[in-house]
Amino acid sequence: MNGETIQGLIQKAYDSLKASNAVSAYEALNEALKMDYEHPEVKHALKCLNWWLERIKRLPEFSDVYSRGGFLLSQWKAFYDFLDRIGEAYDPCQYALRRFVFSTALQSFQDLLGDGVNQYDPGLLLLVGRCYKGVGNYEAALKYLEQAGRFKREDAETLSELADVNALLEETRAAKALFREAFFLNAQGIDLRSMESEMIIRLRDRVKEQGYKGPELAEWIPIYGCLYGVFSVRRELKQVELGRLKQDIFNLETELRSKGGEGLLKPRLLNRYFWLIDHYENADENPGMVEETMLKIKIIDPVIYDRYRN
Repeated sequence: MNGETIQGLIQKAYDSLKASNAVSAYEALNEALKMDYEHPEVKHALKCLNWWLERIKRLPEFSDVYSRGGFLLSQWKAFYDFLDRIGEAYDPCQYALRRFVFSTALQSFQDLLGDGVNQYDPGLLLLVGRCYKGVGNYEAALKYLEQAGRFKREDAETLSELADVNALLEETRAAKALFREAFFLNAQGIDLRSMESEMIIRLRDRVKEQGYKGPELAEWIPIYGCLYGVFSVRRELKQVELGRLKQDIFNLETELRSKGGEGLLKPRLLNRYFWLIDHYENADENPGMVEETMLKIKIIDPVIYDRYRN
């Protein structure tokens, strides 16, 4: 490695990770560290790589390939918490690590898909789709996520991943519709930090600027998604869906009155009001019901009411 610069060694490490060669990446980063023990990106990359290598060492503990791949994917939340603790993040480093981890997990899942027996396992199809998204193969990710979606039509996690891949493939209309549906079904079931498309990242960051964080952040995203015109693809509800929506609204209104606080209830209720208004407008019926629902929005949040009106 004589004559190589620190930046060159860092890039060599990242390229090695993308090629699933953690050993070469580790050697390159250690060589860079010898050249400058205080280089912030080198120290950061080594900390992150060591964190994942500790998890890789645990893979033999699992008796089957499904569990190994699932374990790796399950560690992403813990890794994000680790990143929060160590401070400044470097996007090229996180991208390279994502490629390494998801390609490692993908090898396990591909073995299960090989003989075709598990082609109808929605959980496995979702994991494979997530892996392909993680390694940057969005066309393959779309294929598997669409298959998973046929079995899990009302699963927020599956729909959000499908929406994210559509956005990455610049299928904007489909992405908007799917994101809106996912956040309506279960905002808490969506892993926001696993989303990669600019569409949802920018919306998430704008909602953060409003002061929301934690579980509340996910619940307010569809509200501002509607106000900012991101979740602009709407549909008329089927009668059974309309009945379920009205029941949800009644339950949330009752709960909000009884508890006296807002928490997650207020944005969930606002989101359902938005859906109800959209249905009435798309169905071109009950114009008085639109105004009645708007009045309910005004009572619980005048600021959102004004923004929605304008």
